[in-house]
Amino acid sequence: MQKFYLENMYLRITINQQGAELSRILSKENGHEYLWNADERYWKRSAPVLFPIVGSLKNGKVTVDGQDYYMSQHGFARDVEFQMVKQSDGKRIIFRLESDEDTLVRYPYKFALEIEYRLDGYKLTTIWRVTNKDDKEMHFQIGGHPAFMCPLDKKYKQTDYFLNFDTDKDLKYSLLNENGLVASEDNILKNDGSMVKIDEHMFDKDALIFEGQGVNKVSLCTPDGMDYISVIFDAPLFGLWSPAGKNAPFVCIEPWFGRADKADFEGDISERDFDQKIAPNETFSAEYTIEIGN
Repeated sequence: MQKFYLENMYLRITINQQGAELSRILSKENGHEYLWNADERYWKRSAPVLFPIVGSLKNGKVTVDGQDYYMSQHGFARDVEFQMVKQSDGKRIIFRLESDEDTLVRYPYKFALEIEYRLDGYKLTTIWRVTNKDDKEMHFQIGGHPAFMCPLDKKYKQTDYFLNFDTDKDLKYSLLNENGLVASEDNILKNDGSMVKIDEHMFDKDALIFEGQGVNKVSLCTPDGMDYISVIFDAPLFGLWSPAGKNAPFVCIEPWFGRADKADFEGDISERDFDQKIAPNETFSAEYTIEIGN
């Protein structure tokens, strides 16, 4: 698998050509590895891009113009090889994926997906651009799934760490059922002055999904309450996840433009919750930033 690199005086970034997936964030100052290393014992990915769906489909299929198309959880972009189309100054790189005969079997739209990474100081920004190259309106979802080391220091446990939100209000979240579909929507995460201690049972029922909570920044904090990694975004929802029952040493902070179907969903792709749509030749653009504490 070919790898590409961005680097400045603070950080060294690695990106895999497969999935255009961010695979390493290394601090050159303190030697810390901030991103999960894709050890298959826990989870074989580090930060996949979720496209053209986020989460799971009801019965594993989506209906478009009366025809069913089948896709596995989170779509196919994370498993295919992107083309690197531009790199400049070691601080900016762009990858591109275009629809082809294989994607059209699973998802009936012609598209171009660009993923750009920009490194600036202690900040790494991911930019998504989705262009509709078809002659009909295109429906899709897109999201990030970066996994961050937690604990960062092996002398601590994950449950010694905190989540920090840019709000001091309690947060409502949804949970998934055994089929990965939204089934429980009125759960409350108690937020004590914007800081929430990570509990060993927090992820027992898979991801926590937060919709319309007005949150634009989520941080992981060391036992002494210092932010060491922050994800900054302007997305309609976000997820938090770590594998249930595995005591995995990472937590995902995931900005999303879409999510799994509800357990009782029946309908066309255009009726899915958080559906994104663009007209022919139109481009959707969104971004999020990972900031390393220093």
